[in-house]
Formats: sequence, structure tokens, C-alpha cells
Amino acid sequence: MSSNMGAEVRPELSAALSGDELARWYWTLAELTALARELGVSRGGGKAALTERLRAALDGVAPPAVPPRTRPVGRQLTAPVSGSTVIPEGQRCSQVLREYFRREIGPGFHFDAHMRTFVSEGAGRTLADAVAHWRTTRQADAQRQEIGSQFELNRFLRDWHAEHPAGRRTEALAAWRAHRDRPRGPAAG
Repeated sequence: MSSNMGAEVRPELSAALSGDELARWYWTLAELTALARELGVSRGGGKAALTERLRAALDGVAPPAVPPRTRPVGRQLTAPVSGSTVIPEGQRCSQVLREYFRREIGPGFHFDAHMRTFVSEGAGRTLADAVAHWRTTRQADAQRQEIGSQFELNRFLRDWHAEHPAGRRTEALAAWRAHRDRPRGPAAG
């Protein structure tokens, strides 16, 4: 967490910004979506993709190509399910699976990265295999996991609490607000 000695003020989010200036500051998805609506830019996809489309629109260049959807659309499991139930192609981490895993594993079950990957790539395997996978990945899950760049607040809070172990949540959130109001890099020239 760097400190910014300058007194730059975050600009108003508008069509008058350049793409580089847009990228210098933190914007919420709601803010970016409102600008996209104003500019007539597609609002689909994640925050990073939306930001890139907005940068292109602000700079007057063609937007990056939108990759085609690759997730196969298949039937989803419905209750009742059992350990012998086979995971179909394209299965999502659904409430049906959550209920089954909570019954089999206990209330501590949650869809972590290991289980999301197992479900999405586990076509042809059984739910009993998934339960066994959960149990074998508990040690790996206890290790510090990388937080995706789209979860910037979560990454900031984890790092802030590591630096301020006795810090309170209200202090961390105040530090977050100050952090997000600072530019990410040097001024566009």
C-alpha cells in the first residue's frame, strides 16, 4: 500500500476522460456501468472487460473482441441426489449441490476454488468423489490463497489486516476509501 504524496483529486467519471485516465483510478462496477450506459457501450462481462471496453470507447478505438462463451450448457442436477449421482457436463455449483455437500460434509462446507474446479471439470465423476476431493483438499485450502484481481477490496483488506493485526474493521474500511481515491499510476501525459 503505497502512500501518495501528491494532492491529486479523483476526477468526475465522464465521457471527457481519456482511457488512460480512467485506468488510473478505482471505479465501482456501478459507476462503470453508468458510464457504459451513457456511452452506449455493452455492459456485459466482468469489471475488467467492461473497463477495457470503456477505455477503447473513451479513446475512440475499436473495443477488444468479446471472447465467445465456452461454458457448455447442459442439464443441471435436481434433487434428490446421492453419492452415486454422476456430475453432468456443464454442472454449476448449485443450491442442490450445496445442500447435498452440507448434509455429507457438515455446516462448514463452502464452494472454495478446489470444489468449484472439481464440479466444473468433474463430468463423469460422482458426488461421492467430490466429497472425497473436499476432504483431501482441506490442508491446501488452509494455505493463503491468491485473491483474484477483480476482488480488489478483499485483497486490500487482507493486506491491511496483515499490516495492522490489531486494527478494527472501521479503520480498515476508512483506509480502503482513502486508497481507492488515490491514482494507480502517474498522470497521463
